Order: sequence, then structure tokens, then C-alpha cells
Amino acid sequence: MRDPAVRLSTLRRDGSKHVLILFFVLIALLPIYMMIEVSMKDTATFYRNPWLPTSPTEWHWENWTYAFHLIVPYIANTVFVAVTGTFCSLFLAILGAYFFSRHRMPFSGILWAGFLALMLMPSVVNITPLFMVLKSLKMLNTLWALILLGVAGGQVFNIFVLRNFIDDLPRDLFEAAEIDGASHLQQVLTIVIPMSGPIIGTLAILSFLGIWNDFLMPFIVLRDPGLFTVGVGLIYLDGEYVKQWGEIMAAYFVASIPLIVLFLFTMRLFVRGLSAGALKG
Repeated sequence: MRDPAVRLSTLRRDGSKHVLILFFVLIALLPIYMMIEVSMKDTATFYRNPWLPTSPTEWHWENWTYAFHLIVPYIANTVFVAVTGTFCSLFLAILGAYFFSRHRMPFSGILWAGFLALMLMPSVVNITPLFMVLKSLKMLNTLWALILLGVAGGQVFNIFVLRNFIDDLPRDLFEAAEIDGASHLQQVLTIVIPMSGPIIGTLAILSFLGIWNDFLMPFIVLRDPGLFTVGVGLIYLDGEYVKQWGEIMAAYFVASIPLIVLFLFTMRLFVRGLSAGALKG
């Protein structure tokens, strides 16, 4: 049997660890609690009692009704932009990574170095040129402009990650495919994509979240309220003189539901992709 003193020390250590983990979990869940708790109040009740919940008889469900009617169109626009932008961005990134990994041409090193230099450029310096380009293309106030920006903005990072992953794939597979007469596109579809599934899934999640959470460019490009994405639509809930905190928090929580669902269903895929990238490295 173990020494009682050792068992007591182990219990204390495990108990301290569990208390610390519980503390950080509660901190992480605090914003969700505040959103739900405040969304059930009107403005006067919020100012009187901002922290503690009220009785069920005083809950204001009309805040949630208002939030659903307001946010659902914005969510639909954002889903369209994020899904389309993610798919197009990854497809072009896979082709670009395959090119840089499998082909060597004169000055390809300089081209790759110049391509990577784009990662060091702050995105804010491109706002004015991007706005002028979109204006000349007559794409202002359209969702396709946001899709184009999402596709272009994700190329550098996606190609950088995918190229390193493709470099580690067995060369014999590509040589065998070439002997069998497979074209470059067939090699991408039958070798690169199946064997790079985890890292592609991780990049898809990151690209989707990046496009979904983008605020600055949609705020600049869009003018029609019917085309607003979630980030732009939520900012207009902030009243000039009076803030309807219950409606604001209900809208925030409804807008966060798609990301919560995405995280729950793709968390394992995301971890697998990170693990695969670490092993490849």
C-alpha cells in the first residue's frame, strides 16, 4: 500500500490542478454567460443588475426574436462569402503549392522569396489600392468583391503551408503517375489532395474563420444593408444615444452559433491537421 502521506500529497496536487483548470474554464465561459444573461433583460434591468440573472418571469424573449430576424440574413451572406471564398482559395492554393513544389524554373527561388515577402506586408497598406481596383472593376457593394478579397488574401499563407507539405510526399508516387500518363491536374486530384487531407482541412477552417471574422473590408466595400455580413451588421446595432443591450447581446449570441457549431464538428479535424503538420516538420 502507498504511504498515506504520499496519497495525500497526490490528492492535493491533483485537486490544485483541477481547481486551476476549472478556473480557466469558467473564465472562458464568462462571455457566453454574459451574452445569454444580458440578452434576457431590457435596458433598464441591465443598468440596475448587469451581472446577476433575473427571474424567468422577467425574461424578454422579444430580444431573441428581434435578433433572429435581424441576423439570419447577415449570416446567410457571410456563409455564402466564407464558403465560396474558402473553396476557391484552397483550390488555387493547392495548384500554386503543387507548381512551386514540383517544378523548377529559372529564378524560381527569387520568385518564391518575393512571394513570401508578401507575408510581411501589413494588410492595412493595401486598403486604398484594393478599393481603387474594386471600383475600376465595378465590384463595390457586391459580395463577389469580398469573395475575391478572401481568395487573394489567403493565397500566401496557404501556399506556404501546402508547399512544405507537398515537398514531403513520396516522389515515387508522382513518377509512377507520370509513367501511367497522368496529367498534372490528375496528380493533384489523385495524390496531393487525398494525402494532404488533414492539412487541407485545417487550412479550410482557418480560411473560413478569417473570412467570417473580417470586418474592415466589408465595412468599406458594402453599402446596401441587404448585403451586410455579420460583422458589419452587428456594428449598426450600436445606437447613437441609447444602447439596447438585450437586443445587442442576443444578436451577438445568434451570430456566434455558426462558429460554435463549426468548432464542435471540426475540432478533431483541426487537431489532426496540426499534428500532421508538426510530424511533417
